Amino acid sequence: MHLNLKPRSRLRKKPNKKMRPQRLGATISLVLFLILLPVLSVAGMELLERGSLHNTMDWITNNQSLFLLNAGITFCLLIFIYALVGSLAISGAISTLLLGLMALISYMKVTMIGEPFFPWDILLNKESMDIASLVTGKAALIRIGAIVASIIVVLSLRWIIPRATISIISRIGLGLFSLYALYAFGIKTPLAGKILDHIGVNEIVWNQQENYANNGTALAFTLNVKNSIVQKPETYSNEAIGAVAANIEQVTQTQPTMKKASVNLQGKKPNVIFIMSEAFWDPTLLTNVKFSEDPLPTIHRLQKESTSGYLLSPQFGGGTSNVEFEVLTGNSMSFLPGGSIPYQQYVSKPVPSLASYFAGQGYKSMGIHSYEGWFWDRNSVYKQLGFESFKSSEHFVNPETKGYFISDAEVSRNIIDEVDKTEDPMFIYTVTMQNHGPYDDPRYGENQFKAEGNLTPQAKTILETYTQGAHDADQSLKMLIDHYQNSDEPTMIVFYGDHLPMLGLDYQVYKEAGFISTSNANNWSLDEIKKMHSIPLVTWSNFDMPKQDIPLLSDSFLGSHVLDMLHMEKPANFALNAEIAAQVPGLLSNLVVEPDQTLHAQAPDSAKALIDDYRNVQYDLLFGKQYLAGYLDHDYLTKASQPSYNAEFDNPDTKLRAEGDSGSPPEAKPVSAQ
Repeated sequence: MHLNLKPRSRLRKKPNKKMRPQRLGATISLVLFLILLPVLSVAGMELLERGSLHNTMDWITNNQSLFLLNAGITFCLLIFIYALVGSLAISGAISTLLLGLMALISYMKVTMIGEPFFPWDILLNKESMDIASLVTGKAALIRIGAIVASIIVVLSLRWIIPRATISIISRIGLGLFSLYALYAFGIKTPLAGKILDHIGVNEIVWNQQENYANNGTALAFTLNVKNSIVQKPETYSNEAIGAVAANIEQVTQTQPTMKKASVNLQGKKPNVIFIMSEAFWDPTLLTNVKFSEDPLPTIHRLQKESTSGYLLSPQFGGGTSNVEFEVLTGNSMSFLPGGSIPYQQYVSKPVPSLASYFAGQGYKSMGIHSYEGWFWDRNSVYKQLGFESFKSSEHFVNPETKGYFISDAEVSRNIIDEVDKTEDPMFIYTVTMQNHGPYDDPRYGENQFKAEGNLTPQAKTILETYTQGAHDADQSLKMLIDHYQNSDEPTMIVFYGDHLPMLGLDYQVYKEAGFISTSNANNWSLDEIKKMHSIPLVTWSNFDMPKQDIPLLSDSFLGSHVLDMLHMEKPANFALNAEIAAQVPGLLSNLVVEPDQTLHAQAPDSAKALIDDYRNVQYDLLFGKQYLAGYLDHDYLTKASQPSYNAEFDNPDTKLRAEGDSGSPPEAKPVSAQ
């Protein structure tokens, strides 16, 4: 036997010259993969969201610099994942999945409610999962299939392309570089700002659908990261707030002293009941549609007899909590990043509201909502807004359901019950749920109201189902009126919707009925924007109150108007709202309405200074140093949440359900559109 006893180092094989071409091929494959996959990913994302190869290619050819910048952002995402994972194919599959989901969710949101996918949507927790229930259409399933197929193709490259490896130091360097690049564009550092300016990026914060369409999904999403933090207005300062406070005091002193509402009510304070009816709107306003009978007799009667008009909602088809935010706090969504959700993002400390104001006037402030309390984080937000208690669906006893959710009639019965068993006057903010979309399933059985017009069968079914639910909301209001008509409890009811309903994808019913000229919201006229955000408002009281006609009023100004109707002294922020509403009654990020109903895309010069005051006060209350409380209404503006918040419902000894019955409402369909 021959033993080779040479040292191990001398036994090493000589370098194989054939290995060099293999390494070169692997390196080339790595470079091509890192370049081609981001380019193809951007093209695929835009195709998923735009839905047309022609529109996608048209955007790419006409916006080559923007296309390459989008590819650069996806490249940074890819190499960051690669730095963490170390496998090229797996990293590519993960990035394809993330980008595909971003495009799919953005497509679904635009189709449903006209808003794309924002960075802060990730904070929605359980709410974000509800979108799965609506991803059932052919277009959505095709997109899901395309994403899955793309992931499979990318993963299969693991067995096709030569495997390339880089050192751990190089991977760390790539990861840090990519992370900084994403941070720079997300926060918009000076260097990133110069690059964006050089390329000609035009960020359209006030119209996010157009922002995504112009700049591309990946870039627009990244640029919105910085909008998660509300920037301090350039004009905000202690001196500026002091000037606003002085103006409020001057206006208040020059106004005639108001009589207290209790003067005409035998010393009783009236119950004040706000009812924000889910997706409530008047379908008889559709241009070319007629119904077999009037679906809203109560609303139409009150429009003739009581104070009524229209509210300008910041939302369409969803975003209920943003309307609550405007009405309860008097703040405006027009000063916050497009698509933001204050309940999720900004209300993390006590915020002055109608609830805390009425509580300070000796009222019991209660929120009532016929859906689960976790939705939109209401359980904690209502505490911060100064409510004493919040009755969500978990605290309804054996509730009646209609369709998928607790009925509007059941909500009315709960309002009556809560008022009857409470000695103090009540301020109740009610949010209903019965007529939440979608409406393509005739969930109420045989619909009583038949629509006639040039509608497709699908649009006709959607409209008739929605109208049946709107009629039920009308009748639940009648139930309350009939009860309090004969009650010795002075009571005022304020009834309105949160937003127009989503009647089919791409505004199907509105388009077929001729209510709007196009399903592309970017091309709507100012009058069409106004129509698609105008919600009926009616009021009723069982005590004398002069009738007023309200042509249009922003949701954020409703609180100050109701306090005026009740002859109650307005706190500082609501007093400012009343002054602004006198000059600019309608205010959205892309629409300003003057008292004579003249429409503007931006605030007229005559109103800019007052609107700046409004913006400064809102920033002061939500994010600033509470300067205003040092000048006016300190107790109200700095009031802490009620220490006994929800004690009546959170007490484990409280019997919430009927004995022997779980009393749990039937499982509701997911509520993605809200």
